[in-house]
Amino acid sequence: MSLLVTNIGELVTNSDRRLGLARDMAVVTENDRIAWVGPASRAPAADAVLDVDGAAVLPGFVDSHAHLVFAGDRAAEFAARMAGEPYTGGGIRTTVGATRAASDDDLRRATTRLVTEMRRQGTTTVEIKSGYGLNVDDEARSLRIASELTSETTFLGAHVVPAEHAGDPWKYVGLVTGPMLAAAKPYAKWIDVFCERGAFDEDQSRTILAAGQAAGLGLRVHGNQLGPGPGVRLAVEMGAASVDHCTHLDDADVDALASTAIDCMCADGGHSSTVATLLPGAEFSTRSPYPDARRLLDANVTVALATDCNPGSSYTSSMSFCIALAVREMRMTPAEAVWAATAGGAQALRRGDVGRIAVGARADLIVLDAPSHLHLAYRPGVPLVRSVLHNGVLQ
Repeated sequence: MSLLVTNIGELVTNSDRRLGLARDMAVVTENDRIAWVGPASRAPAADAVLDVDGAAVLPGFVDSHAHLVFAGDRAAEFAARMAGEPYTGGGIRTTVGATRAASDDDLRRATTRLVTEMRRQGTTTVEIKSGYGLNVDDEARSLRIASELTSETTFLGAHVVPAEHAGDPWKYVGLVTGPMLAAAKPYAKWIDVFCERGAFDEDQSRTILAAGQAAGLGLRVHGNQLGPGPGVRLAVEMGAASVDHCTHLDDADVDALASTAIDCMCADGGHSSTVATLLPGAEFSTRSPYPDARRLLDANVTVALATDCNPGSSYTSSMSFCIALAVREMRMTPAEAVWAATAGGAQALRRGDVGRIAVGARADLIVLDAPSHLHLAYRPGVPLVRSVLHNGVLQ
C-alpha cells in the first residue's frame, strides 16, 4: 500500500546536523518505508493521497529515554517539591513497592496507555526502561511487557539499591550482573546504570556495564544529574551510546563527549558517538538547574532531547513540551531542539532508520497544525500534532 503525502508547506528531512528544510514537497511511502521524496509537482502516483494543506511535516519524534513500566504515582512527592523539598531520587523506592504489587495486566495497561499518549503527540519511537522491579522476577516481567510495545528496551536493574539490599550494595551488584541480567537479557537491547551519589558509584557502575556488554547488550548511562561525578567520562570510556541528564559538567566532561562526536547520521545506524541526552522535563519538575545545552552544542557534542517520562521526576510524555523547554531554558535554537528530538534521539539509539525523512527510512511522519517547525517552541503547551504516520499507517 502506497501513500502520497503532498502539499507540504515545510518538510523537515534532517540532513547531518541540519534540519534540511524544503518547501512545496511531497513524500511517498510504500508499506512501512519511505519510497520517494521530492518536489510536489513531480510526485509519482500512489494508492492513496494525504493532502496536508500547507502544513509542516517532520520525522516522528524519537524519545530515547523513558521509564514507562510502573504502577501508582508520586503526585504527593511532586507537591512536596513544589513546597520546597529537594529531589534526591529516594522516591524511586516508593514506585518499586507499587510496581512489585501490581499484576501483569495492570502494568501492561498502564504502559500501553503511556505509549498511546506519546504516539498521539508525535512520538513514533520510544525507548522503555525497567528499573521499578529491582528483583529478578519483576525486572524480567517489566522488560517482557516493554518488549511488547517497543524494540528499544533497556535493563535498568541498577536504578537504585532496593531497601532489602541497603546494607550491602555490592551484593546487589552481584544480583544485577548475575541472575537478574540472565533473566532480563531475552527482553533487553540495552543496559543502563544510575551512576550517581545515592545510587551506584564508579566501580559499581563499571562492573554493571561490563557485565551487560559481555552479555551482548548496548550501554547507556544516567550521569551527572544530581551533581558532578564520573558518569559522563565512564560512559565515554566504555563507548556507551548515550549518557543522559548531563546537568553538572566540567570542562573534562565536555571534552570527553566532544572527542566522540560525529557529523553525520549513517544510514546503517552505525554510530560511534556518545550522545548527551538532555531531559529538561526533569529539571522543570524538580526545580533544578537546567543543563547547559549551548555549551555542549558549541563544543560540537551530539545532543538529543527526551522526556524522561517517569512517575517521580518528569511525568510528561510530550516531546513538544521538552522542545519548548530546551529553547526557552537551555538556549537551544528551535532548529537545534527539533533536530535533537528526532535525529538526535535516533543517534542516541544508534538508529539510522528513524529520525529522518529519506528514501529507505521508516515511514514515521508527523503533520503539524502549523506551517513551520518553529511553532513547536513558539506555541508551548498547544497540541500541534495534527496527524501521525507510524510504520506507514495513519494513526
